[in-house]
Amino acid sequence: MIFLKYAGDKFEERKQEIIKEGKKRYIDMVEFYTMKNVFYLPEECRWSVIINSAKTNVKGLALTIDTALSTIEKKNPSLKGALPDNYYSRLSLDSSKLASLLDEINNIKTLEDKEKDIIGRVYEFCLSKFALAGGKGKGEFYTPKAIVNLIAEMIEPYKDKIYDPCCGSGGMFVQSMKFIESHNGNKRDISIYGQANTATTYKLD
Repeated sequence: MIFLKYAGDKFEERKQEIIKEGKKRYIDMVEFYTMKNVFYLPEECRWSVIINSAKTNVKGLALTIDTALSTIEKKNPSLKGALPDNYYSRLSLDSSKLASLLDEINNIKTLEDKEKDIIGRVYEFCLSKFALAGGKGKGEFYTPKAIVNLIAEMIEPYKDKIYDPCCGSGGMFVQSMKFIESHNGNKRDISIYGQANTATTYKLD
C-alpha cells in the first residue's frame, strides 16, 4: 500500500506537470510518464480511486488493492515479478482494519520534503516493526539501522564496490549511500551488488 501511495502521488505530480506544459492531450500516454521515471497508472489503480473504494466498497477493498497492483505490473514491464500477487485477499484481514490502515497511509505526504525521504523512512519503520513482531526468524531480511550505520562508518565506502551476500531489504546499500552523501562524496564512484536467499526477500529489493 505504501508503494501505491507513492506511485499515485508521483503520477499525479507528473500529470500536473504535463498539463502545465500545455500538453493536456498527452496525459494518458504512457511514454510521457516513463520518460520521467514515473509509473503510468490506469485510472482504477490511482490512489484517489482506491481511497474512494475504501469508503464506498469496503468489503471489496482487498480485491481492489490486489487488482490495482496486478494491473500496474502489467502496464509497467519493469515491475514484472516485483509486486505481490493477491496478497491482501489472501491475508483475510478484516475489511474495516484494512480501510483504517489505508486511511493512515493516506496522511503521508510523500512528496512534501524529498530531502527527508519520507516514504523511505516509513518503509524502514514498517520493516523494523515487522521484524520485531516476527522474532528471530525475520532477521533474514532486516538488520537494525544502528548496526548497519556502524558498519558503514567502519568500512567508509567512498568508492569502488559494495557487496552484500545477504542483502535482505537492502539496508546496507541505503546507509552506504547516505554515508557518501553526508561526507560530500560522489555516489557514481561506487557500485553495489547483493544476493538474497529467498524469493520473498529478493522482492523487497
